[in-house]
Amino acid sequence: MSKIAVVYWTGTGNTGAMAEAVAEGAKAAGAEVLLTDCGGFNASMMDEYDAVAFGCPAMGAEELEDGEFLPMFTACEAKIAGKKLALFGSYGWGDGEWMRLWEERVREKGAALIADGLIINDAPDDEGLQKCRALGKALA
Repeated sequence: MSKIAVVYWTGTGNTGAMAEAVAEGAKAAGAEVLLTDCGGFNASMMDEYDAVAFGCPAMGAEELEDGEFLPMFTACEAKIAGKKLALFGSYGWGDGEWMRLWEERVREKGAALIADGLIINDAPDDEGLQKCRALGKALA
């Protein structure tokens, strides 16, 4: 059984809903799953998991949330080389630039992205939640 961590930050609840669906998909594929907001995760925990899904919405000028999520994620970067990762998040404007930059960042650090980052405009609908579940299954 693989161990998966789904770690996220949410402001409006949209990315939180995505995180729950990613966790559901991983559980359905037989994984043991930790679902937690970024305050419940740190770099020392990275080695405990076979794979990690990180979720953060676009903030400001299409950036990662920098008060809570980014400090946690930056600390975890030292442990992502060779780690299976998935990235996801919601957005309300722009074209997904924050996700493209985030994907580039983790690839440069040697992470093994299992898929392109999953972005959903505003609240995830049924189709969006299905995509989140599929991402969780792929990660498991």
